[in-house]
Amino acid sequence: MLVAALVLVLLAAGPAEAGTLLPERGGSPNADRIASLYTVVLVLAGLVFAGVTCALAFALWRYRERRNPVAAQIHGNTRLEIAWTLAATALIVFIAAFSLSKLGAIENADTAAASPAAVAAGVVAPGDGQALHIEVVGRQYVWMYRYPGGAYSYGEMVAPTGVTVKLDIVSVDVAHSWWIPKLGGKFDAIPGYVSHTWFRISRPGLYRGQCAELCGRNHANMLAQVRAVAPEEYAAWTRRQKRLIAEAEAARNRDAPSFASHGAG
Repeated sequence: MLVAALVLVLLAAGPAEAGTLLPERGGSPNADRIASLYTVVLVLAGLVFAGVTCALAFALWRYRERRNPVAAQIHGNTRLEIAWTLAATALIVFIAAFSLSKLGAIENADTAAASPAAVAAGVVAPGDGQALHIEVVGRQYVWMYRYPGGAYSYGEMVAPTGVTVKLDIVSVDVAHSWWIPKLGGKFDAIPGYVSHTWFRISRPGLYRGQCAELCGRNHANMLAQVRAVAPEEYAAWTRRQKRLIAEAEAARNRDAPSFASHGAG
């Protein structure tokens, strides 16, 4: 009864436990492939565990003292040993082949053409394999994002849907790790080194993550966030962002002489 009750509780809590046993999926194809790989390995591991547990329980029941007061002397079973050796070898080969078939697609960016809306909005040029490049810069304790054309933002990355987004991840101080679970695996930001990853989001939405490498006293506050929007909205946002940055820089340059003269006086 206790086991049945526990199973019912776990089933009822399924939606709330998303990502507990398996990586999150639903944001990007590479994240979905990672989750599929984990699912297959978890299922196979569960089957092996169940088989070993059943064999152990059978042996305990079959050779219990009441039925066999004199211990059975079993010196080996060649057929059984060959069978479980071949089964284990086949299992390892299958997991290796399945993993390698997924890893290539996980590591290499999606080469599918951008959506017509992205091309029409000028996010990428027409043609297959076009991608948007965004630089991710880690610093204590905030993420900075640099976009093509000079726009940049802090804390939140804005990305278009229907476009393969390639990320160049760097750090300007200590080791960080950029991780948005629904968009794929985590990638380290190491000073003096550039890490690469990618994602492709099909629907607008908000995807949250954080720095996954202890980087100092305020590490817990170094959150990461990607806001996926329609391509035309992304194009409008980058234009507005570049205008605001230009206005801020013009104001700073305009005020700089007055500060200098004030200091000289």
